Amino acid sequence: MLMPDDADSTRDFIENLREATDHELRDIRAQVQESLQNLRFRTASGQIDDPKRIRKYRKAIARINTILRERELGINQPS
Repeated sequence: MLMPDDADSTRDFIENLREATDHELRDIRAQVQESLQNLRFRTASGQIDDPKRIRKYRKAIARINTILRERELGINQPS
């Protein structure tokens, strides 16, 4: 599965998300949410080396939610 840290750039990550199906997006979102929770636990215990990853994961969840909502409303659909 695609994770925010795996992509070369944010643009690549978003393009890959847009190519995914709704079911795949929901699966990716669940995995990112789980990883975010683990990052928060590791941050609380002082084990995380890059605290910016939390923000990156939160933004990834928001981007996935935005794409799902756009599809639900029929916005930005290819012609």
